[in-house]
Amino acid sequence: MMAEQIIAPGPAEKYDPRNNLLDWLMKNLREYGGIYRACVYGAYVYVVSDPQYADHVLRSNWQNYRKGQAIKRVGFLLGNGLMVSEGEFWKTQRRMIQPAFHGEEVEKLVAMIQETSNQLLSRWTVLAQESTDINITREVSLWVLEVVLRALFGRDFEAVAPAFSILSSESARNLHFAHVFRPLREIVHHVIAERRQKSDVRADILDMLMNARDRATGELMPDGQLVSEVVTLIVAGHETTASTLSWAWYLLSQHPHVESTLSKALATTGEQISGSPAASQQYLGAVIDETMRLYPPGWLMTRRALADDHLGPYFVAAGSEIYISPYLIQRNPALWDNPDQFDPDRFVRHPHAERYPLAHIPFSAGPRKCIGDSLARVEMQIHLATVIPRMALQWTSGNPDELETGVNLRCRNDLHFVGRLKTPATFAN
Repeated sequence: MMAEQIIAPGPAEKYDPRNNLLDWLMKNLREYGGIYRACVYGAYVYVVSDPQYADHVLRSNWQNYRKGQAIKRVGFLLGNGLMVSEGEFWKTQRRMIQPAFHGEEVEKLVAMIQETSNQLLSRWTVLAQESTDINITREVSLWVLEVVLRALFGRDFEAVAPAFSILSSESARNLHFAHVFRPLREIVHHVIAERRQKSDVRADILDMLMNARDRATGELMPDGQLVSEVVTLIVAGHETTASTLSWAWYLLSQHPHVESTLSKALATTGEQISGSPAASQQYLGAVIDETMRLYPPGWLMTRRALADDHLGPYFVAAGSEIYISPYLIQRNPALWDNPDQFDPDRFVRHPHAERYPLAHIPFSAGPRKCIGDSLARVEMQIHLATVIPRMALQWTSGNPDELETGVNLRCRNDLHFVGRLKTPATFAN
């Protein structure tokens, strides 16, 4: 006799696309708890905000789950890159790309990241001296984009940078953006072709990818696939880091005691940030972790079950969509005290090892965890460690309550600040 197939409880009403999806999911979390079943966009999905169920889907039984429907829009824009690809092909690509983001490779980028941070601080110093408005959303976006493009293209940065500025100037991620963005693939293809023709060796990520070989066949990555991987790294590496830094500046401006504590810690130790996690400041890391807890850039991950499964007592039929939301998990009151409060000290009081492993997953988890998470953390650490000891930012405009829940979680309106110098301007040079 077949065991009873228990379906998780959930709201009777269907999601109305005219409403904000995140608000609707959060409301149902409060009513139904860490797992519930809901009708979203005409299909029933399991919405997960309990780490044990997220762990099952992302780690322990991850091979039974593929990316969900939401990834199709990303694939249209970026091609079959690492974010979109599946199965054995994805495994091969991941193995070929992973070495470019190992610790020693990230360490090689520290000097470049520091130099660009110093240049940004010099610019902000002038604006602060003039009491001129600083559009942090755009400024940080342009800075992160420069770092990503320099890391990928090295000396070819100047040739590609103007075309890719669209990632900062255009906030919408719709069909019009996809139409304008797709020709950028040709620019990447042209750079690759020129390097192939000249046998030009460069010390950058693109060079590593061009020379990476399939472990099984010994073959190089086809240029078309290489282009897809490069544009995926550009978009993913730029938007997640830029979004997090924008939120960090807003949160610090609203919590001056945190900003003061961080400023004193950085000014006192004067530690040079490096690619090694052990070398990072504990409180600086806590501020970044707490920012990503409240505003995880990838706020929603979708998966589709390949075969029947169970999440705890609940039956999951093959083909079912699973919504795993870091935003819901990281604001779940069952997991976090005062979940809506900005409190970096929580990461000092209770290190990650003392928490449920998946209570904090801003970069996802399991085999498909973000490949560039260590680089992103180093970028954020260096940026904040460069600016904060020398300058405070006062928020002036841009409503942070209006969230844009696209592929990444962003503020719908640009955030504007005015800078106040803490030390003489000569420190910025």
